[in-house]
Amino acid sequence: MAKITFHFEDKTIPTREVEVLAKNKSILELTEVLDIHLNHNCGGVCACSTCHIYLQKGDQFIEEISDKEEDFIDRAIDPRLESRLACQCIILDENAVLQVEVPNQSRIIGHEH
Repeated sequence: MAKITFHFEDKTIPTREVEVLAKNKSILELTEVLDIHLNHNCGGVCACSTCHIYLQKGDQFIEEISDKEEDFIDRAIDPRLESRLACQCIILDENAVLQVEVPNQSRIIGHEH
């Protein structure tokens, strides 16, 4: 099982640590299952930047970033070196250990799950 720690830029939301079957699932899909609020306007097809996250640890367990994803990250609020789109973060290892920071969702106009 994958171990994922979700930190939140909005410090009123407590950190969540989960163990979940995650291989071949995206971080966006997991936020849906785990009831973690993460906006996503395009339905997870890499056509916007609303599911922008910071992958703080575990990039070796995730599919590599594509040129298309990089282009959309450039449009996100406050992109950083560790920025990814949750819809494109497909987990490749059933024993992945990840740390994710979810940006403040109040600044993003997007679909709520």
